[in-house]
Amino acid sequence: MTRLVIVESPTKAKTIRGFLPAGYQVLASMGHVRDLPESASEIPAAHKGKAWARLGVDVDNNFAPLYVVSSRKRKVVQAIKEALKDAEELILATDEDREGESIGWHLLEVLKPKVPVRRMVFHEITKEAIQEALRNPRQVDQQLVRAQETRRILDRLVGYTVSPLLWKKIAPGLSAGRVQSVAVRLLVRREEERRLFRSGTYWDLRATLILPEAPKLPFEALLQSVGELRVATGKDFDDRTGQLVKGKKVLLLDEKAAKALAARLIKGAWRVADLNERQQRQSPPPPFTTSTLQQEANRKLRLSSKQTMQIAQKLYEEGFITYMRTDSVHLSSEAISAARRAISARYGDQFLSAKARQYTTKSKNAQEAHEAIRPAGTQMRTADQLGLSGTQAALYTLIWTRTIASQMADAQITTLTANLQVEDARFQANGRRIDFPGFLRAYVEGSDDPEAALQDRETLLPPLKVGDGLTCRQLEPLKHETQPPPRYTEAAVVQTLEREGIGRPSTYASIISTIQERGYVIKQANQLVPTFTAYSVNRLLEAHFPDLVDTQFTARMEQTLDDIAEGSAEWLPYLKTFYCGDNGLETQVERKTQSIDPREIYAVSLETIKARVRIGKYGAYIEQITEAEPLRASLPPNLPPSELDEAAALRLLQQKANGGNVIGHHPQTGEPILLLEGRYGQYVQLGEGDNGAKPKRASLLKGMTADQVTLEVALGLLSLPRTLGKHPQTGEPITAAVGRFGAYVRHGDEFRSLTASDDVLTISLERALELLSQPKGAGRARKKAAPVRELGAHPDDKTPVALMDGPYGFYIKHGKVNAKLPPDVKPETLTLAQALKLLVEKGKASSGKTRSKATGKARPKAAPKQPKKPSKPKKSKGAA
Repeated sequence: MTRLVIVESPTKAKTIRGFLPAGYQVLASMGHVRDLPESASEIPAAHKGKAWARLGVDVDNNFAPLYVVSSRKRKVVQAIKEALKDAEELILATDEDREGESIGWHLLEVLKPKVPVRRMVFHEITKEAIQEALRNPRQVDQQLVRAQETRRILDRLVGYTVSPLLWKKIAPGLSAGRVQSVAVRLLVRREEERRLFRSGTYWDLRATLILPEAPKLPFEALLQSVGELRVATGKDFDDRTGQLVKGKKVLLLDEKAAKALAARLIKGAWRVADLNERQQRQSPPPPFTTSTLQQEANRKLRLSSKQTMQIAQKLYEEGFITYMRTDSVHLSSEAISAARRAISARYGDQFLSAKARQYTTKSKNAQEAHEAIRPAGTQMRTADQLGLSGTQAALYTLIWTRTIASQMADAQITTLTANLQVEDARFQANGRRIDFPGFLRAYVEGSDDPEAALQDRETLLPPLKVGDGLTCRQLEPLKHETQPPPRYTEAAVVQTLEREGIGRPSTYASIISTIQERGYVIKQANQLVPTFTAYSVNRLLEAHFPDLVDTQFTARMEQTLDDIAEGSAEWLPYLKTFYCGDNGLETQVERKTQSIDPREIYAVSLETIKARVRIGKYGAYIEQITEAEPLRASLPPNLPPSELDEAAALRLLQQKANGGNVIGHHPQTGEPILLLEGRYGQYVQLGEGDNGAKPKRASLLKGMTADQVTLEVALGLLSLPRTLGKHPQTGEPITAAVGRFGAYVRHGDEFRSLTASDDVLTISLERALELLSQPKGAGRARKKAAPVRELGAHPDDKTPVALMDGPYGFYIKHGKVNAKLPPDVKPETLTLAQALKLLVEKGKASSGKTRSKATGKARPKAAPKQPKKPSKPKKSKGAA
């Protein structure tokens, strides 16, 4: 007989298997084995036709959920049931958060085991942690399960009740969500601030000065005031008007006044009026939580929240980091000791904090697991020592450095403010000196290179004293324009959701992913831009269901769910209050279905031209009310709402009314060639199309603007695909065209992409033959990286050892072996002897990969595989 251990994934199963003694079998449930029905096809026959079946929750029967095992999980469940027949004990080893507890409970409900059941929990997959969990099992926490079930039911009630209303009043396929709608509102409000923003202009002066005693250390100072008036800055302007806020007593300089002031002051006598020196201590940030890891990975590594969690999940399941869904910043005493040993060895004892640091969680409703995200085990091994590469290495290194930094000494910084006087004007120069880098030696938030960041953080001033005379080398008038508030990045959204107590660390990635998949948000240069669809949905919800998009209401809902998990609140009365009765969600939706006029639901209103942006079957369009029929024009799908001003709207409407801008006429047919703009961007069109025939159209090439489209260019676009000639060997035609992945040439079934220097409109037959003669992918082949410096020949095989510079920093290359350069070794002073030592260490680390990934100790042998039982006759499909 065996002991059957169930985890969520095959990777986790494989890692845990190596830490268990003989007699244990580990299987993966592949996540949840059952859930509420996703579609009508999953509803059991016994419940089909019932009014509540599609909702999946029997509201009248105390909100009893209808759980089903989906078709893709039936084989998994059957395999676990078969294994359970030969087991003397069932051990549920799913994750330690609410979701993991829920998965374990669902397994119990489906398997109905007749053997003893234990629940083991751990926050890292190491031999020590697994053995400790085996020694201290517990039962499934029913309060956690109930809290998770209540959360799931709430999400279903909101989504399946409100979404059909959106389909009727706006457009099919839209959705509302308990947390996603709040996130969308954040983005829409910020975009609306940008749309209504009006820029203001102001000028000031920047002086470049030297102290005669230190002529090689020039420094800069900015104008602060003239006479008794402070010079205007961006904070003095009204965002809605672009003018100074009424009542502001400041000096607003224009270009003429700034230049005149500069001409007067540069001739004056400059001196140091007063100095203010201040010592500061900067403490390291705490270790990562789920939220802060997602934020920093987005800033430093440009990873989305979803990508971050996928990589972190893999690192956890392979035993490299602790559990990645947590809002705790606590570190175990073993982890602190390991971090402090690593600091002492790598940086020296002077970089250790005076005593071990412990951090307390400050986020609202912190509740997930009980330790921060850190390297697993007690060795604090680096990514190189673990043999990691690519994004796994990058994210692991981020976690490693943050954990290490949390136990390092404070940075000691001196700031110096120098106020300078010249005639009636006052300037200010600011200096910053790092006296002791402390934790900044290892980790700087938002920077991938702590050494470079340290240099950037220092602004040195010469040794100034009050009364010192200065020489002004240059006095430059500077123009400034106020800027709209920045759009949210994924990092900023996660930070805001956490600060407001909305959602939970485990949900942030799925929230951001969902609002992009549903078409509410597009991503442009790491910024999240809401679409006009998001505007329309948010307008309806704000007007008719304000609680659903209110941050405080949603935060209170999260608190209630936490209270349910702790046993201090009852789940059923809460669900009844939320959904039932005269003020419940169900009744509200029924009323609004009758009262909401779809014509009053629009995304944006442009009052001065009497136009509104609406959402139709094929996307967003602008509609202008005229005396005759309303005039409508499609909007490009990637147009940010803040960039649709009245001028752009009028241009689109007039183009639609006039049938487009006529570029010229076709030289053979005499038909007009029009430049038009549709929902997928600008394109050219030949004629208007007769007798219902669709006119020939061609999109503008990537990067091409409307002012570049001459008649010749338009004719070339309309000629695509164009025949260049015949292949000299086969006689088949060779054509040039533009496809989904860009411009290309074609000969039969052979395709070759054009390079950046080729033009699809002018490429010759000779050039096409040259491209077709190259092997596939030759144009995309990566160039071999050139070494930064050759260090010499390796003594064993006489092949070169080189210093290289890669995306994750400097490294040493010898054949196929790469060894990362440690932070304490400078690339400019690296010797061949040092490089050879690092290569030897890398070889040792690589040869030890068969050992435990977290502890380095040899793993116990896995239990021998049990011989397969003779296969049983297959049951009919109708069998249970």
